[in-house]
Amino acid sequence: MARERGRTVVAQNRKARHDYHIDDTYEAGIVLTGTEVKALRAGKASLVDGFAEVRDGEVWLRNVHIPEYDLGTWNNHAPRRARKLLLRKDEISRLIGKTRETGFTLVPLSLYFKDGYAKIELALARGKKSYDKRHTLAEREAKREAERAMANARRKR
Repeated sequence: MARERGRTVVAQNRKARHDYHIDDTYEAGIVLTGTEVKALRAGKASLVDGFAEVRDGEVWLRNVHIPEYDLGTWNNHAPRRARKLLLRKDEISRLIGKTRETGFTLVPLSLYFKDGYAKIELALARGKKSYDKRHTLAEREAKREAERAMANARRKR
């Protein structure tokens, strides 16, 4: 059987990049059941309300919604159950130190398959204030306007 290669994105949390300043990112494996893997391969998941927490030296992913597998039987999984993340000890100790600081939280950015294994991109993030969000939107709009002006200038040549 040929192994799966590359990266297939299942879900992204676009809102996280708007609501948080991303300080650092980590790639973590996820401990899943069989029906969860099948639901993810079908492309179904939501990271919107998800977060991660460090408890007893382990990192747990909470509130990530992976719907029940349609063809699953009585042993189907709970959609919002806590899932253990697989990280190295040094990464976990770094996360423990950073999350104890005020304002830092662990937010999932994307859920994907990498070479056949389910992975999650986890961000160490600090919440933005409303004026920071407005500033980010204004910067993005100014950048778009500049790109449009450049494209129009090129077309007129």
